[in-house]
Amino acid sequence: MQSFLINTLLKLTSWLPLSVLHLSGRVIGWLFYIIPNDMRRVTRINLALCLPEMTTHERRKLEKNSLIEMAKTGLELGPMWIWPKQRCLKLINKIHGQTLLDLAVKRNKGVILAIPHIGMWELIGIYGSSHYPMTSLYRPPRLVALENLMRSGRERFGATLVPTDVHGIRRLYKALSKGEMIAVLPDQEPRWGNGVFAPFFNVEAYTATLLSRIAQKSQATVLLAWAERLPYGQGFDLHFEDVDAMCYNADLELATRALNCEVERCVRELPTQYQWHYRRFRTRPDKTQIGYYKRQ
Repeated sequence: MQSFLINTLLKLTSWLPLSVLHLSGRVIGWLFYIIPNDMRRVTRINLALCLPEMTTHERRKLEKNSLIEMAKTGLELGPMWIWPKQRCLKLINKIHGQTLLDLAVKRNKGVILAIPHIGMWELIGIYGSSHYPMTSLYRPPRLVALENLMRSGRERFGATLVPTDVHGIRRLYKALSKGEMIAVLPDQEPRWGNGVFAPFFNVEAYTATLLSRIAQKSQATVLLAWAERLPYGQGFDLHFEDVDAMCYNADLELATRALNCEVERCVRELPTQYQWHYRRFRTRPDKTQIGYYKRQ
C-alpha cells in the first residue's frame, strides 16, 4: 500500500507544471515551519550549530525558507524521474562553468562530479547522463517503495547506478580509467570505518574519504556541481566549479577537510536550498557525548 501511494503521488506531481509545484511547495513548507515536526527540529539544531553568528530571527527566517525549498525538492522528484529528456533539459536556464566541464572531459582522465545536496541535485544527473557516459554511486532510499522508481528515473537517460560496496567502487575506477564521468554525493554520512572526522561549518562531521581516495588515485578532475532553483518556476541554473588543489592531497584527512570547506563554500552561496534537515552530525568523535539530535 505504501509503495502504491508514494508512486501514485510522484506520478501525479509529474502531471503538473513546475510553477504549480513550487507554489504548492511554499504552502507545504510553511506548514512544516509552523507545525512541530522532526524535520523542523533537526533543521533548527543544524542552523544553530553551523551559523551561530546569525541572530535567532535570522536563523528562523532561514529555517522557514529552507523548509519551503525542501518541500519544493520533494515535489520535483516526480518530474525529475518521469518527464522525458527534452522537457527536463528545458528546465535549465543557464550553465555556469560549462567551459570547466568541457576542459575536464577533454583531459580524458575522467571527471568526478561532487554533488552536494543543494537545490535540485537530480537535474545534475539528468544533464550529465544526457551528454556523457556517467556512473553514479547509489545508496538505496530508506523508503523501499521509492527504490524502483528512483533507479529507473535516474538510469533512463543512460546513467549507470552502482552500489556503495567494493564492486561499485571498482566500477567507478573503471569508468574513470576510460575517461568517463562519475557522480558522488560528498555530504552524506558514510558507514562507520569509511570516513574521518573533518570540520563542516566548524563542527566535526563524519565524512566519507571515498571521493578523496578516488581523486588521488585516478588523477581525474573534481568539479563541484549543483542546480540552483530559480523563483516562480523559472527553472534552474547549473553550476560547475573547480575545487581547491588541497582536495587532491595524498593525505586523506587533509583532502577531506578541504572538500568539506568547498562544500561549505557552496552552501554559503545558496543556504536556503541546502538540506539542513539532514542529520549531518549524527556520529560524534566522543562516543560518550550525547548526540545533537537526541530529544531532551
